[in-house]
Amino acid sequence: MAAPRRPSGGGLRKAPQDGRLDEINKEFLCDPKFSNEKDLEEKLAVFKEKYMEFDLNNQGEIDLMSVKRMMEKLGAPKTHLELKKMISEVTGGVSDTISYQDFVNVMLGKRSAVLKLVMMFEGKANESNPKPSGPPPERDIASLP
Repeated sequence: MAAPRRPSGGGLRKAPQDGRLDEINKEFLCDPKFSNEKDLEEKLAVFKEKYMEFDLNNQGEIDLMSVKRMMEKLGAPKTHLELKKMISEVTGGVSDTISYQDFVNVMLGKRSAVLKLVMMFEGKANESNPKPSGPPPERDIASLP
């Protein structure tokens, strides 16, 4: 008798990570350093969603290949050296991976880290260029360049 198959997509694996990130978000909400931040709870929810999207291995850390994928998705591919420099800037040179705490600190911090600029750019690009839905419009010979 075959064992029951689990649905793919990582839903079961993401659940513990989701809980850990919620706990970290609660710490940020209670931190007096961020008490003056407007819409902090909403921002943390967006940061959590983005972080989980780019945490490819579900280990709670964004590694070099995850940052590479993120940059390629944004249409701004980087060399490994540039990616390592970005990670080093975010972590302060302490780690080769970006933890959720580092990620949130950068996004809420006053420094203009490369990662923060990239994430803000992605949000603005998605707002101003909504993807059209449905099939493309029909064209005739006269409309071609």
